[in-house]
Amino acid sequence: MDLDNRNHVLIVEDDDHIRRFIAINLEGSGFEVYEAAEGETALKSFAVHRPDVVVLDIMLPDFDGFEVCERLREIDSEVVIVFLTARGQDLDKIKGLELGADDYIVKPFNPLELTARIRTVLRRTRKQRESHHAVLSAGGIRLDLTSNKLYKQDEAIDVTPKEFLMVKAFMENPDMALSRNELLNLVWGEDFIGDTKTVDVHVRKLREKLEKDSSKPELIETVWGVGYRWRKED
Repeated sequence: MDLDNRNHVLIVEDDDHIRRFIAINLEGSGFEVYEAAEGETALKSFAVHRPDVVVLDIMLPDFDGFEVCERLREIDSEVVIVFLTARGQDLDKIKGLELGADDYIVKPFNPLELTARIRTVLRRTRKQRESHHAVLSAGGIRLDLTSNKLYKQDEAIDVTPKEFLMVKAFMENPDMALSRNELLNLVWGEDFIGDTKTVDVHVRKLREKLEKDSSKPELIETVWGVGYRWRKED
């Protein structure tokens, strides 16, 4: 398996049997695996090993996976985070995505599916980093593709990697109605496994950050029955 050495995975799961089960299957697929049973241990392990992927359970004995995710994102905005949850509730999924998770998988799951998802997000990340360097500008928003920074009226705005890529997709297709599936393909890749709620979550967060009034969007318009459109400057 060739992942350009991006094959280090940290598993954060308090159930010893589940954690070892995941680890054995990932090790058998060529990944180097680190393990943690609590959030604090996970953060310490991450600081030492700097893995490419964190497989993160929501229910942990010290503090929950959501807090771990937030703290990881403060350390590294590019690490891939895949949530594990036994609950499978939409609110958990949406909250995880809002905090910057790249994917989620509901217990019980097939270990082959988890391995496939990890490979998918690693391929997607590699492709994104190979994108050409340039600057895109429209509607008072500027994207620096070299530094992966977004500016609103020359003020740097803190966005997640997926939010950045979504704005890039919009700005490269101005005044074009993009369906949710098209946005999933452009931002998450054609082999993304998930649902279209992901797009709505990211659009809502972007409107809060970029629009003058997020309830009356002027940059990212809703195209009813289709998806969304980046409004071309007059």
